[in-house]
Amino acid sequence: MIQKNFPVICLLLLLFSCKTAKLNSKSYTSKNLIIEKVAENVYQHTTYLQTDSFGNVPCNGMVAVNGNEAIVFDTPTKDSVSLELIKWISESLKCKVVAVIPTHFHEDCLGGLKAFHDNGIPSYASIKTIEQARLNNYPVPQNGFEGLKEFKVGSTIAIAEFNGEGHTRDNVIGYFPSEKAMFGGCLIKELKATKGYLGDANVDAWSETVRKVKAKYPDAQLVIPGHGKYGDTALLDYTIQLFEKK
Repeated sequence: MIQKNFPVICLLLLLFSCKTAKLNSKSYTSKNLIIEKVAENVYQHTTYLQTDSFGNVPCNGMVAVNGNEAIVFDTPTKDSVSLELIKWISESLKCKVVAVIPTHFHEDCLGGLKAFHDNGIPSYASIKTIEQARLNNYPVPQNGFEGLKEFKVGSTIAIAEFNGEGHTRDNVIGYFPSEKAMFGGCLIKELKATKGYLGDANVDAWSETVRKVKAKYPDAQLVIPGHGKYGDTALLDYTIQLFEKK
């Protein structure tokens, strides 16, 4: 029986191996930057931020790709690492970065913004993010929007949208419909995460905001949080429960 099915088993293993290899065919690791392919046209970039309260924290962003164009949600934490990311996108993916979108005003979202500006890459953020970045002496995004904004990436679109307050009063999420991929930023927690930094948070509104996100994007299959491991919509459910009023 085993001999009879052996060719079929080998073929299945080969197909699975090819699919896995394809998914992982574009990745990158250096001392300061990790890039992981998490869907056919979606990459998670991770850099690190040294903090007093939480130590050396890994911070995520998302790269969405279509054709020869890419859009980046959240910058690396430093300009030097942003340059590393931009170079990798250009050389490895053969893509031009057409926009960068910090999802809120904290350093883990826009600490490396200047490098994008220096390379002629336009930045977009919520008007609230621009206001808070200026007030806190952080790099300031160039172009503001309210509510929802669509960005053209190759022949498709990516979305940035403010759905309400949570981790901060300006936090937006990113969504890439063609891949059903969401970048939740620091509004969304990885599974088993603690509440984290709450210095600028609206904890009373947090759960309701994530409920709105879940309702608006029912097709989402991939969810990348601001920190920690990516997953599916279970991350949305976990975040809702974590901040639920008792």
